[in-house]
Amino acid sequence: MKKLLFLLTFFSLFTFSQTKENKTDSITYFLELANYSFEEKYNSKDAIKYAQKAIEYSKAYKNQEKLYDCYYFLGSLYLETNNFNEAIVNFIKCSNYYEINQVRTSKVAKINYALGTLYLEKRNFKIAKLYFNKSYSIYNAINSNNTLVLIELQKGLTLKANNNLEEAILVFDNIANTSRDIEPSKIEALYQLSKIYYSQEEYEKALDFSKKALKLVENNTVGISKKKILNNLILISEKQEDYKLSNFYLKEFLTLNEIKNNSSLANTDLLINKKEHDNQLEIVEKLEKEKNDQLKSIRFNKLISIMSIVLIAILSLLSFSLYKNNKIRTVTNKLLQEKNEELTEQKEKAELASNARSEFLSTVSHELRTPLNAINGITHLLLQENPKSTQLNYLKSLEFSGNYLLSFINDILEINRLESNTIHIERINFNLEELIQNIRESFNGFIEQNNIDFRLELDLENHKNLLGDPTKLSQILINLINNSIKFTKNGKVTLSVKTIKEENDTVTLNFIIQDNGIGIPEDKIANIFDSFSQGSVEINRTYGGTGLGLSIVKKIIELLGSEIHLESKVNEGTKLYFDLNFGKSNAEIILNHEKKKVTSYDNLKNKTVLLVEDNKINQMITKKMVENKGMVCTIIDNGEEAIVEMQNNTFDLVLMDVHLTGINGTEATAEIRKFDKTTPIIALTAISLNENKEMLLSFGMNEVITKPFNPEYFYSVISDYVV
Repeated sequence: MKKLLFLLTFFSLFTFSQTKENKTDSITYFLELANYSFEEKYNSKDAIKYAQKAIEYSKAYKNQEKLYDCYYFLGSLYLETNNFNEAIVNFIKCSNYYEINQVRTSKVAKINYALGTLYLEKRNFKIAKLYFNKSYSIYNAINSNNTLVLIELQKGLTLKANNNLEEAILVFDNIANTSRDIEPSKIEALYQLSKIYYSQEEYEKALDFSKKALKLVENNTVGISKKKILNNLILISEKQEDYKLSNFYLKEFLTLNEIKNNSSLANTDLLINKKEHDNQLEIVEKLEKEKNDQLKSIRFNKLISIMSIVLIAILSLLSFSLYKNNKIRTVTNKLLQEKNEELTEQKEKAELASNARSEFLSTVSHELRTPLNAINGITHLLLQENPKSTQLNYLKSLEFSGNYLLSFINDILEINRLESNTIHIERINFNLEELIQNIRESFNGFIEQNNIDFRLELDLENHKNLLGDPTKLSQILINLINNSIKFTKNGKVTLSVKTIKEENDTVTLNFIIQDNGIGIPEDKIANIFDSFSQGSVEINRTYGGTGLGLSIVKKIIELLGSEIHLESKVNEGTKLYFDLNFGKSNAEIILNHEKKKVTSYDNLKNKTVLLVEDNKINQMITKKMVENKGMVCTIIDNGEEAIVEMQNNTFDLVLMDVHLTGINGTEATAEIRKFDKTTPIIALTAISLNENKEMLLSFGMNEVITKPFNPEYFYSVISDYVV
């Protein structure tokens, strides 16, 4: 009956949410579902799913206020589940929105303070300090009494993060002794003191401070949770082997959960009894072990007494031998030490060479992006000006060469990223059938050019919507399909995907890419997945390529927890296959062909844009591109003048190059945001291994466009930010 009532309530709320007069009901409904899933059912996966659903409705209804409330809630969920990177991204979106709209409340202060602690956890003290300062500024503006104590808490947390534990103890001790009994700051200080003494194995002090924190948290509902303190007390008691006290706190912990879930306390008593039984067994086993050790010791002492007489005689004979052996050992140790020093030196040289290689490849590929942006940009502009038929082939060839070079540079950066172990694996909703169809369509021209019979064999058993990393899967399939088509002219290529295993919320799919092309010689198969490796020099000259594709595929598949297998015979073809695990998705995914396509950019006409760029060629290209859409462009070639220009004039959009002489783009943006919170600022940069989008957004930029940029993507992004 309860299930039926819940379904009827859900259906009525869903139907009601479709009316224009009650658009916010859907958002509030899914937020409440998310909160219920997390707080009552302890199901973080469902909570995140419902929060993302609320975000979709907020975007659909263009409800900015609710959207950023949803981002705040989703960031809090990721923070609770220790997914710090996702928490940072969602909190940054909120912080930028509230700062631009000049919202200064305690909630905004808490968001910035949370960002500060997260960056402190990542040991990025510069950005942590930036967000702490924002938090203090807001607390001061709203005349909050929390400002001074938060400054002290930040100081203590920073000292603890830097392992300056003695200084951190002084700061936390001062907060604990000066704050009022009901203040969350005092509870936090006592908890941090307990954690420090626990790490130093001073369990008595750790227990004392946790008890004080527990006593205060009974009268306080804000800040650190009672469950967190109880969990700490359980750990400390077990370290002291005080199992009675440990069971006492365990019972409180379990009772707290039982009360919250409105279930019987009988389960709690059962768990406590089991815990006590386990502790008694542990004590018995310990005593039994001590008894056995004593028996062994007695037998050993008897044996020693018997052997001691024999050993006295033997030792006199061994003394001379030991003297000789000692001399030999001294010489041997000296030789070993010299060899160890040589090996250490060679190891350091190898590491330096590897780092130098990675830095060189990253720098070269990064620096190539600026001239490549000029090549691709000028080619695009010339193609837009209706060239003569005799010139069209030249421009198409130039466009192809530019795209080929960009692909080569991207492969170099990708292999460097994979080797640096900084790749983040996403887990998002996507439609596998649509992803494969899009990849198939992207190869249409190449398939026709090589006269390929391309076939898709999909057996997904209704598992089209999945949870995983569609970008990484696309990289794998594009590289493998590209190789099969390239080395199979006038032949057949097959992509087969089938379900081979299904367990609970996980499904395992088998991918096979097979062709009847030129194949791979047997003596080359072992090294075919190495970087810059191809079958032979003749193959490289005939078919082209960087030799990085299969290496990238192998590393990505290993990151996803699987391995790739290869079977091949010369002139008969090649078969590559692998298995991947995905989560099942029940989310409603809007397919690309159902999405509204925007092909007109009329909203850009007569809008003013400030272009901050120090490269003359890039100035010319970018100015021409925006003017082609009817925009009015003003060019500044340095950060200092850009700040002055923004103080004296109003623009609809700012395109900011990151790498400028003098004040760079991030510093200029930070200065502009001090007096202009609303004008959209979009970064133009060739992001390398040392840069990331998250860092650029933290300075107040709204979006990042990577050079050399795709024209359609460029127009789409600036169109989204021009009102």
